[in-house]
Amino acid sequence: MNRIHRTRRSLTVLAVLAVGLLASAVAASAASARLEPLPGPSGGSAPAPVQVITMGGMPGWQIASIAVGAALVAAIAAVLLDRARMARRVTAAPS
Repeated sequence: MNRIHRTRRSLTVLAVLAVGLLASAVAASAASARLEPLPGPSGGSAPAPVQVITMGGMPGWQIASIAVGAALVAAIAAVLLDRARMARRVTAAPS
């Protein structure tokens, strides 16, 4: 039982680190996507108008990483639940 607790704790730490890394990657991507206005020319005239084209949706790599993360979480949960169920099962005494 002690080994299961150690394994569960290790997996929890690993999951927290993975989520933290993913959150920092998302925050870094959002921070670098900000558009800064260009300084105007020194003559005082207004800068030329800029047409900004935006696209909606989510990039494919983000969809794939979400799918992989969900699959890993489901697999880990299945293994931990199976181990917990097997640990609680009472074995029949041989006759």
